[in-house]
Amino acid sequence: MAGLKTAKVKKKDEIKGKIYCANCIHCKLVRDPAGSIGQYYLRVRCEAGKWRKKLGEEKVYKYFTVARRSTECCDAYEPMGDPKEFMKELKKTLPIKDEAYR
Repeated sequence: MAGLKTAKVKKKDEIKGKIYCANCIHCKLVRDPAGSIGQYYLRVRCEAGKWRKKLGEEKVYKYFTVARRSTECCDAYEPMGDPKEFMKELKKTLPIKDEAYR
């Protein structure tokens, strides 16, 4: 069944040639503690565990750069909506730099 899902994803996104991770249901927003007490940064991680560093440690991305994260194919990809519309709206709402929140 997973093979069918991958083939379907590849065919659907063939037009652009890549899958945007931000449009996946497994892409989750998390809080990362900042230097000051009570402050945090927004980061994004893959709940399916697909973002790994060379030594196996989990990779997280800054929230304001998540729209750039893409891949050619992913067996865990589950879109949250039309990729073109979703990414267009996301790019409008993302902050332009890394910000600390309270």
